[in-house]
Amino acid sequence: MIAWLIGQSLVEKARAERLPVVVNIRTPDATLFHAALPGSAPINDDWARRKSNVTLRCHRASYAIGLDFRRQGIPSPGAEQGMPPEDFATHGGSFPVRLRDGRVVAAVTVSGLPQEDDHDMVVKAMESVMQALSVQ
Repeated sequence: MIAWLIGQSLVEKARAERLPVVVNIRTPDATLFHAALPGSAPINDDWARRKSNVTLRCHRASYAIGLDFRRQGIPSPGAEQGMPPEDFATHGGSFPVRLRDGRVVAAVTVSGLPQEDDHDMVVKAMESVMQALSVQ
């Protein structure tokens, strides 16, 4: 239910602003929500997969992981860091879904905008849904 609410929130924003994005919410082994909005392309699906792989492996936002690597002088992590580029992208847009006990169970990912915008879109949608749920 929460994946659906977050996904719908992201799709509504994307439609309202005519954003060419892919929205993907997944666990390590299942897709919970997926939408490809007009203007998005198959490459956005691949970027979403690669960004969510980073989030599910590191249990942190893909944007934070990318920033950490750049601070270390590694502009694009690769196989040496255990993240071959064909399967991992440390660009903004994927954020972990963490349970109260701290376990990460899914990744919410947007792809199609500049990485900061992908990241902000996910964070704002998750905050909005979580606030709405805490009121109920």
